[in-house]
Amino acid sequence: MKTVVITGGTDGIGRSLAYTYLERGDRVVIIGRSADKARTIIDTAARLDAADRLEFLRADLALTTENHRVLERLRTTYPAVDILVLGARYYRSTRSVTAEGFEASFALFYLSRHLLTYGLADSLERAATPMILDLSGPGGELSRIRWDDLQFTESYDPDAVMHQCGKLSDLLAVGFTDDHPHSHIRYLLLHPGLTSTGFTGEYSTTDRTVVEDMRRRGQPVEAAVARIMRRLDNPPAPRLSAYMQENAVDTTSAAFDLGAARRLRDHTRELLATAGPANGRSNTGPIDSPGSAADRPV
Repeated sequence: MKTVVITGGTDGIGRSLAYTYLERGDRVVIIGRSADKARTIIDTAARLDAADRLEFLRADLALTTENHRVLERLRTTYPAVDILVLGARYYRSTRSVTAEGFEASFALFYLSRHLLTYGLADSLERAATPMILDLSGPGGELSRIRWDDLQFTESYDPDAVMHQCGKLSDLLAVGFTDDHPHSHIRYLLLHPGLTSTGFTGEYSTTDRTVVEDMRRRGQPVEAAVARIMRRLDNPPAPRLSAYMQENAVDTTSAAFDLGAARRLRDHTRELLATAGPANGRSNTGPIDSPGSAADRPV
């Protein structure tokens, strides 16, 4: 039985991946903000007689303290994690800042991925064939990165923010594999193609029109998940690999520059050192919804 942790697991591709692994008899932990969305998965798990193999952790991963609460729960409950799926993202037409002072998309799409990959490294190492799957858009030029204004304090552009976060995810993967040279964890960056999901976010009228058109043109979620599962079931040989749909992306190219990855890693650690006590760790108690899906209120 595998243990699979999925951020953004209450909707879209993440939810469908959760169903897939539950149906296979694996243990699944979904992380998201909405207890209402989680209820659909909890009810399905009950029908599959899999309630004891599903856990929902309600958390806002845009907050570093919430990430640390989640990590504490995962590390103490699941000695080994086989697959970590990083799927959480949220589009904002206007700039928003978290209570910790970080631009919200940067915090959710990038900082959370950094915290969870490094925070679960030991748990992943204990698995037989561990994998990290980042559902982002690998490749693209390093010029996407605003090194002097990573959090878009000036000239906020939501599309540029999302593209940059995807590029930061690439560098996170490079930095993680650099920091763990003897690890057997495989890191997979994968964009399954435009998919008709919920496109969660806070949209202006103009942006909402664009999103509705994307939803109409997108492939079914089932098609995207089938593409993802082909890679998860048959992991690429390299420790770091990337795909745009079925097309391999060269992770040795300039777009995956090690120097840039180390620069980002060092800057990230400096940022997190200011996030609160013990580098953003929270001592406020357990996650909102501990226990099995059958036991916890939502």
